[in-house]
Order: sequence, then C-alpha cells, then structure tokens
Amino acid sequence: MKVAKFGGSSVADALQIEKIRNIIQGDPDIRYVVVSAPGKRFADDSKVTDLLYLCKTHIEHKIPYEQIFQVIYDRFMAVEADLGVDVDIKKELKEIKQEIEEGVSVDYIASRGEYLNAKIVAAYLGYDFVDAKELIKFNEKGKLMDDLTNEKISKVLSEHEYAVIPGFYGERLGDGKVKTFTRGGSDITGALIARATNAEVYENWTDVSGFLMADPRIVKNPKPIKSISYIELRELSYMGASVLHEDAIFPAKIAGIPINIRNTNSPEDSGTMITAHPKASENQVISGVAGRKNFTVIGIYKNHLANEKGFIRRLAGIIEDHDMTIEHLPTGIDTMSVVIDNKNLNGKLDELVEEFERQLKPDSLDVVEDMALIATVGAGMASRKGTSAKLFAALADIGVNIRMIDQGSSEMNIIVGVENKDFERSVKAIYEAFVE
Repeated sequence: MKVAKFGGSSVADALQIEKIRNIIQGDPDIRYVVVSAPGKRFADDSKVTDLLYLCKTHIEHKIPYEQIFQVIYDRFMAVEADLGVDVDIKKELKEIKQEIEEGVSVDYIASRGEYLNAKIVAAYLGYDFVDAKELIKFNEKGKLMDDLTNEKISKVLSEHEYAVIPGFYGERLGDGKVKTFTRGGSDITGALIARATNAEVYENWTDVSGFLMADPRIVKNPKPIKSISYIELRELSYMGASVLHEDAIFPAKIAGIPINIRNTNSPEDSGTMITAHPKASENQVISGVAGRKNFTVIGIYKNHLANEKGFIRRLAGIIEDHDMTIEHLPTGIDTMSVVIDNKNLNGKLDELVEEFERQLKPDSLDVVEDMALIATVGAGMASRKGTSAKLFAALADIGVNIRMIDQGSSEMNIIVGVENKDFERSVKAIYEAFVE
C-alpha cells in the first residue's frame, strides 16, 4: 500500500490533475492521496496560497481585494469545468469569501487552496474526500499532537479504502480552528498519513525527477541520486539541496518507510528513493555536493584554551543571549572558530565580537566574512582511504584556499569553508573529482 502526495506544480491546473489520475490509475497500490494547493502554471504565474494570503493582507489594510479573489475564483471554476466534475465549488468559494470578510484567521484562509483542490481531485478520481481537520491535531499552543494525530489518522482512514486528503493543515484543539504547518507542510501531512496507515512507500510527486548530485545551475547535467539515506539527505538539505520539506522526513523515518521522490511530468523516471539505512557503493564514493554562501567565521585564539573549564559554555551563552545559533564549531588546541549564518547575525556582528572579547578574554580574535560552506556527503566516504586527499587536491588544483575544514563523526560528510567568490567553481571541482 502506498501514500502519494502531489505538490503544487502537480495540481496546478486540469492538465496536471489529468496526469496524476493516469499515475494513480496505473498503480492500484496508491490508496491515499494528499494534495497541495494549485501552484504556478508558468513562470510569472502566482500560487493560489500566495493569492489567499494577499487577500487577507489587503483586507487588513483596507485595500480592495476583490480583484485578487476573482483570480482565485476563476482558477478553481476553470479546473472544475475542465475536469467535468461537480462539487459546487462556486458555493464553497462564496462561503470562503464571506469568511474572509468577517475576519477569519490567516491559517484558515491559507488552507483553503488545499481544501478546494482536494475536493475537486477526490471527485475526479472517484475517491472519498477526508478533511485534514479530522486527522491532524494541534494543541492550544499550535504544536502538533503526534500520538493523537497518529491515532486519528489510523481510525478515520480505516473506514475509507481510497481517499484524498488536503495537506498543510489540521485542527487546533480548544477552539476547533484551522491550524497550518509552515509553508510546504503538505509534505508533512503525507508522511504522517504514511506512518499511521503503515504504508510500504510514501511517494512524493513534484516537478523534478528526484535529487541531483549537485546544483544544475552550477554543474552541467549532474547525475541523479537513485538512492540516499535519511541521514545523508539531512546533510544535503541543510546545505541547501531541498526538494522535500525536511520535517516530512521524520515521521517516515520513525516508521522506517522509504520515501520516493517522483516527477509528475515524467512518471517513467524512478526518481530518488530515501531509505532508513545508508547503502555504501564501491563505485560511488559520494551521494552529493551542496552548499550555501554568506557565512561569517569568528576565529578565537587563547593560550591553553583546551584546559579552560566552561569556555564553550560561556561562548554558547553569548550566542544564545543574542538570539543566534551556531552553524559549526571547529576547534584546535588553542583555537576555536564559530561559524554563523549572516542572516542570523542580523547586523549584530560588532556587538557579538565585543561580548566575546569582554567575557572570553581571547589573546586574539579574527573575523572572516563572506564565507561559503560546501558539504560533500556520502555513505561511501566512511573509512574510505584517500577521500579527503582527493577533495582537497581538487580545490588546490583550481587555486582555491580552504579557510575551514569540519568532518562529522559519522564520516559521511566533509564540510569546507571557502570564500564566496570561489563557491561555484569549488562545487564544480569537487563534483568532477568524484563523479566520472
């Protein structure tokens, strides 16, 4: 049994919804379908969820919103007509418009794209429609109630052999109002349903054929990743390689359910299979290369630092007091480097440095800005001789100076810090060194 989630691009219009019907009809194992709100149909188009948010903003600022809502209205009416279904979308839209005018919550407004789309898709497939409010439960503070949600999904869906469920939202206990996940949260809905129904596979259909080993904007025609473990994916996603909402990994991981990333526009492609355990291959040392720009590294030197008790605790306390997080913390005998995302710094660099000097009393302190971090990830790297040498040689050959090195204890990743200006060619050099 499979659970299939279709993202915004996969349900953007009637033509795309016809494609997903063909996919589902070709695989009777797909019993539960989760859908997002309609996404962009072309580059300059708008996502329905963005338009719904915009309606709310216009009303709050007493700006006419009717023209924006008309765009939403026309899109759903066109899809209903083109697919030849009758779910009385006109009535639903009228009720939603009235709710918006009466000041309903922003979560309710944002969720209606998924709600309406699920109604249409269910009718088109001949599946039951099950509202996510019946299944996904949040507490009064907006935190997902994991055990209760698991119980509700299992109980309710046991009464439906085939069903379509809107993603992205659930019900907040106490007031019974709609509560949404963060953007992209339909991935989480799908994973929760896969776990509760004991699915053998959770298929996540989008507009790409799985993950690639590198960013195609940097590396020309990078190879696809056929199989990758949860832990490897986590490393790559953190460094910017993102197809799947990272929180969606955990429910499936707990249940040991593989996630298959598939392409709605190329259903013949096998995509990427995400599994519980890494599978090292003799022929493939790395799974992928990914990175991000714009980090700041604060290097601290203090004689006998390794013998000074409480140093790391004080340093972490300063970071916490400034409402920041540490990305990496490479250390030496008398040195320690703090790596912070520039977005996290938020213009407080000078203030942070002053606190380091006042509380930590370093012998010297060095700040390096405009740094990029590149992660080379793969189960095949563990205990493989010569991996680091090959990586560093590739960067040396193109004249790149490595400013920082950090390796995880699992030996599945090596992170190097280079200057922003060297980022793209460094990613390309590392990829070419490992992938023939």
